[in-house]
Amino acid sequence: MNTARGLKGKESLPVVRKNNERHVMIWILFIGTMALSLWAAWRVKAVYARYNQGVVRSGLTGAEVAAEILRRKRIYDVEITEGEGMLGDHYDPLHKRLVLSPDNFHGRTPAALGVAAHEAGHAIQHSLAYKPLHWRMAAVGITTYANYVVMLLPALGLFTGLIQPLTGALIMAVAWGAIMLFNLVTLPVEFDASRRAKAVLADFGFIAPGAEATGVKKVLDAAAWTYVAAFITSLAYFLWHLLPLLLGNNRSR
Repeated sequence: MNTARGLKGKESLPVVRKNNERHVMIWILFIGTMALSLWAAWRVKAVYARYNQGVVRSGLTGAEVAAEILRRKRIYDVEITEGEGMLGDHYDPLHKRLVLSPDNFHGRTPAALGVAAHEAGHAIQHSLAYKPLHWRMAAVGITTYANYVVMLLPALGLFTGLIQPLTGALIMAVAWGAIMLFNLVTLPVEFDASRRAKAVLADFGFIAPGAEATGVKKVLDAAAWTYVAAFITSLAYFLWHLLPLLLGNNRSR
């Protein structure tokens, strides 16, 4: 009997070791992706604060620049409104509304003009039926549900035990895959809007070459890193849930 117990204990050691290794890896994944996201958010705020000072040579506000860009691009059906909070700027394609935070709506800094022109770039994309923008719009609904799944499913499985590990891993892989694809499509949308913003600000003479143009570029480049960080995070979690399923299938064969 003692021998049988000893063998059983030895057989369980690899399982315990494997579980411990998995726990370590998930903590590394969580801390690593969290650190990347926090760094990207900190960087965009720091760069924005640095270039949200002074007055550009043209003397225009962010709202005035956005309105003039839309006018020159012959886009007359987009409303420009003042939003709330810091860096809550966005373009709403469903209601054709360009929302600027107070600092960027009233601001006359390189940062304010860069953000305003970036959002105007999304309005230009919409008017031109830019395909990645429409793909992202179409994916908003399923991505919203996927976000609920990745937040609620782990807790549901942990506290109820109703979901089998394999089933839970498959559902999480599908949900993170949807989020990852949404973030992937977001990259060309955001990079293209920034490219259009830099070009139109320079072409229309809204910013001066040199320090002002450099400020706009650095603000928009820093903002782009937040989208890169979001994509890397979703890709990492997608692979984390998918690879064990693939490797498990290979072993079973």
